Amino acid sequence: QGHLVESGGGLVQPGGSLRLSCAASGFTLPWGTTVGWFRQAPGKEREGISCLSTSDGSTFYSHSVRGRFTISTDVAKNTVYLQMNNLKPEDSGVYYCAGEQLDIQAMCVEFPRRLDNSWGQGTQVTVSS
Repeated sequence: QGHLVESGGGLVQPGGSLRLSCAASGFTLPWGTTVGWFRQAPGKEREGISCLSTSDGSTFYSHSVRGRFTISTDVAKNTVYLQMNNLKPEDSGVYYCAGEQLDIQAMCVEFPRRLDNSWGQGTQVTVSS
């Protein structure tokens, strides 16, 4: 059975950049899938920070990352990326990716609140000097 695997996290200084990758392993992301990146900071709920609709390319960014993060896909590599620039300490947390047949608003706002979701291991991002 296929699954999504996150990578690319690490320790970075404030103002630095990282690029996260989310690779679909064992399956091909179906056309029309909305893919998203989600973040869970210590003591906080998981939140949707960026989503992309593969059907029309529309994107969603949370207010906290808009203008600094960019979500993209490489269809040939079956991979979703999150380019993170000008990182801040409050961007620290575990980052997860997911893909569902949902509209972009449902994916980024409602999906992370579901209690029955199955999440991967995620990738840790720590922004600290």
